[in-house]
Amino acid sequence: MNIEKLIKLAYTAREKAYTPYSNFKVGAAVVTENNNIYSGCNIENAAYSPSICAERTAIFKAISEGESKIKLIVIVGTNDFTYPCGVCRQVIKEFAKDTCKIIVANNKMEYKTFTLDELLPYSFGPEDLRR
Repeated sequence: MNIEKLIKLAYTAREKAYTPYSNFKVGAAVVTENNNIYSGCNIENAAYSPSICAERTAIFKAISEGESKIKLIVIVGTNDFTYPCGVCRQVIKEFAKDTCKIIVANNKMEYKTFTLDELLPYSFGPEDLRR
């Protein structure tokens, strides 16, 4: 998968972000195990709690289209490197393959690659409920 292409897709999604309160725009692109790509942006709400992050928007779009697992996610924010929040990390855990890579990119097309275990050590997931 071409990382630069995915970063550009995340940038494009970021431009669609609805952020009238924070003006902190985030875009994400998700690649599923079927190699389909879904993008998403963050969407704010005046009540704050109904807001949703770009990562979750992209993942939920994929799942709503019948996908079951993601294998890669790219995140770009307004500033330097933007990492997924705790809620997004938990959602990634729910729908990620064990080998899922999480890429955070800055505005200079530089990026860092992480595993989910690096960003969410000692996590709780579906496998913990099947014991």
